[in-house]
Amino acid sequence: MNLESTRRRLTERQADTVQRLTQAAVEVLREEGFAGLTVRMVASRAGVAPATAYTYFSSKEHLVAEVFWRRLATEPAVESTAGPAESDRVDRVAAVLRGIALLMADEPELAAAVTSALLGQDPDVEHLRARIGLDIRERLSAALGPGADPDELEALELLYAGALVRAGMGYGTYEKLADRLEVSARLLLE
Repeated sequence: MNLESTRRRLTERQADTVQRLTQAAVEVLREEGFAGLTVRMVASRAGVAPATAYTYFSSKEHLVAEVFWRRLATEPAVESTAGPAESDRVDRVAAVLRGIALLMADEPELAAAVTSALLGQDPDVEHLRARIGLDIRERLSAALGPGADPDELEALELLYAGALVRAGMGYGTYEKLADRLEVSARLLLE
């Protein structure tokens, strides 16, 4: 899995610095929330100079989007262990949506920050948003199976995106979001 920063290729030492920065970002978010988070604060927590942090992350939005990308990228794909039956397909799609929704269930400050960050116009955020969207599309497409209906795929993407915004606005927990996504996917596909 390619977890390189979106701005440059990384040596082992640089990758360690980026890892420390993303870990520190989560810690600062727990304490300060997204409004209180600054790249300087994260750099200090990670034990690096602010200029070093800005070498890797153009903004706090970019940093938070990178945290989400890394979590998503390490989330295992749903295995297609069952046959091609319709119920298996629906179960796989529900499992994909549930898995993505629960990535941040235990980190409400991070979850809210991700919603805000991904809406940013920073070019580095736009790049990550495209990578994230492609990853989610590929997961859903694989779950739907060969010959997936493009309209169903797009409807599922819209379902997830709308749910992410809704949860980010504070309308329920990510656990409830996961449940609602599963119910909604089943209504859409069955």
